[in-house]
Amino acid sequence: MRRCRLHVLGASGSGTTTLGRALADHWSVPHADADDYFWVPTAPPYVTKRPVPDRLSLMATMFLPREAWVLSGSMLGWGEDVVEACDAIVFLTLDPAERMRRLEQREERRRASETYDAEASAAFMTWARGYDDPTFEGRSRVGHEAWLADRRQPVLRLDSTRGPAELVREVLRWEPVRR
Repeated sequence: MRRCRLHVLGASGSGTTTLGRALADHWSVPHADADDYFWVPTAPPYVTKRPVPDRLSLMATMFLPREAWVLSGSMLGWGEDVVEACDAIVFLTLDPAERMRRLEQREERRRASETYDAEASAAFMTWARGYDDPTFEGRSRVGHEAWLADRRQPVLRLDSTRGPAELVREVLRWEPVRR
């Protein structure tokens, strides 16, 4: 795959940010993570949502005008115009038990932070567990699958059990074809 405007998404803990950064580094293009636009920077982080118009305005200023970039994270329900600017989509999946193990490790590292909030962490983990539950009302695998079915861009599905280097190679070998 050549340099392009690429969207990498999947469940929290599936490695979307890691893969997005690795691809951006490989192509020497900007990497943007949806969470950096979705949330207002606070201490502790991830407690105040940025208004949708402000998110989109920041994105339009920071990276959308560029020729190529990599965006990681879900834009479901608020970033359709941004996603429309993408040339292709990579969807990462991961066994739920492994994904939750990764998230537990990440939360363990965050516990050492001065801004760690145990209540917010517990709420996040509960929310993250819901992703694989077909009846979950929040961001879910079912929601992502329905959203992907409506995309005009080609979609590459990858199991992120493999390491980032192998996933990068897989994306680079991909020859996306527009639908």
